[in-house]
Amino acid sequence: MEKTENIKLIALGGVGEVGKNMFVIEINSDIFIVDAGLMYPEGEMLGIDMVIPDITYLKENKERVKGIFLTHGHDENIGGVFYLLHNINVPIYGTKLTLALVGEKLKDNRMKQSILVKEIDNQTVLSFESTEVTFFKTNHSIPDSVGISFRTTMGSIVHTGDFKFDQSPYGESQMDLGKIAKIGEEGVLCLLSDSVNAEKPGYSGSEAIVGDEIADVMYNAEGRIIVAVFASNLVRIQQVINAAVKNNRKLAIVGKNMRNLLNLASSLGYIHIEEDLLLSVNEIEKYPKHEVAILTTSNHGDPLAVLSRMAKQSHKIVNVREGDTVLVAATPIPGHELVFSKTIDLLFRAGAHVVFGQRQIHVSGHGHQEELKLMLNLTKPKYFIPVHGEYKMQKAHARLAGQVGIEEKNIFLIEKGDVIEFKGNNVHSGAKVPSGNVLIDGLGIGDVGNIVLRDRRLLSQDGILIVVVTLDKQRKKIISGPEIITRGFVYVRESEELITKATEIVADIVDRSMQEYNIEWSALKLSMREALNQYLYEKTKRRPMILPIIMEI
Repeated sequence: MEKTENIKLIALGGVGEVGKNMFVIEINSDIFIVDAGLMYPEGEMLGIDMVIPDITYLKENKERVKGIFLTHGHDENIGGVFYLLHNINVPIYGTKLTLALVGEKLKDNRMKQSILVKEIDNQTVLSFESTEVTFFKTNHSIPDSVGISFRTTMGSIVHTGDFKFDQSPYGESQMDLGKIAKIGEEGVLCLLSDSVNAEKPGYSGSEAIVGDEIADVMYNAEGRIIVAVFASNLVRIQQVINAAVKNNRKLAIVGKNMRNLLNLASSLGYIHIEEDLLLSVNEIEKYPKHEVAILTTSNHGDPLAVLSRMAKQSHKIVNVREGDTVLVAATPIPGHELVFSKTIDLLFRAGAHVVFGQRQIHVSGHGHQEELKLMLNLTKPKYFIPVHGEYKMQKAHARLAGQVGIEEKNIFLIEKGDVIEFKGNNVHSGAKVPSGNVLIDGLGIGDVGNIVLRDRRLLSQDGILIVVVTLDKQRKKIISGPEIITRGFVYVRESEELITKATEIVADIVDRSMQEYNIEWSALKLSMREALNQYLYEKTKRRPMILPIIMEI
């Protein structure tokens, strides 16, 4: 391992937001990428399917990239891998389940499977010229999650991935406490740690309690029970399967996405389910209600999209009925609380008994304050960077670091594109690198930018008004029109006077410009826009998008 002269830490995503995790660790001239995630769109991103990080910096330096290291298989961490691999050809390192889920993502995006994947576990040691990379097991809501340590001659750079400390976790996912402590003893230069629950006091709660609670709710439900979970929360899915077995209920799986995930996870041995437990969705009606459990999720990790359709009675196969018990074993993703609340309301309206929030049927996969402090105390880092969380979460995590004795000047609250540089004993903020959002809409990646979004926003607020005029340039007269077409602006039948007057204004402008020696199309369109804008705003206090279309013969 060569002497470390220079380390740069760069956040391309996952700071100031929840999701879209991507962190770059640069040691001497080598670049290591930790995670390549996506984020689901916020309300103002109209029509966008998903958001991934801007990787301009990585494209510009692709010959220096040594690999992509994945901490676990959630979309926020692996959802953008296909985009990265379109642009950079490097190996991917991940655990067995994580790589299997990446394979599914690549299939969905029609990418060849010839990409170099290298399976790792918590015993793997990878040697590069500039560093030695080791992994440690963590507890999270998906099996096979790891934290990563990059050893250098200045000390280790540790990225925790998403984690919690669960003293009685479900299954085999015991955390490598000894290994984390050993990395801390050997010296940690900088810790990058998960901040999602940094504002929540105490501990996150154990998976063991949740399993018992789900079985208990199922035992007390008199009719059918419908359970909604995050598709990627395999631990929760296994608990639902166990509860169904315990209560002698058959289990029906609703949703192709969920069935595919179950097949994949059970073929790899991460989910244990007996064939005779499963029930086809079409057979639900053949069984008594108290012998049926229904498991559902939706495509985009929002566990309530399918439930919402069931509550509105618009699902093709299963709808919520009077007497059903609905168990929502998930918490809302930050920013989606309103949708959550409205769906719960719809379920009550449909006559269901809803169990949500009031019992411990779900615990977070992210550690609360006491667990975050434990990670800081075990690793004893010299410098600390809170990552994966909104700014307020990063800020709360920075306060916790202060409480366990890390000096304020050694804690960095960073934004996307920020660079923290370590040279010898000096540490400072370097020049920012390009960063931001790449929006995916349908098959288009990055072709919808801020201008298209602005237009969509305008259209959604005040609608559109199109003016069509056909002119004869030689004879300088209007052949047909002006005709005005509107969408989302006013109801035409009740606004005839307004439209007639707008038509007269356009005709008047066209006539006046015809008198001029040279007709300038762009000037004519501009005067139409300005005059109509002013008139329509006076009359309606709305500003529709105005599109003049001039045709000549």
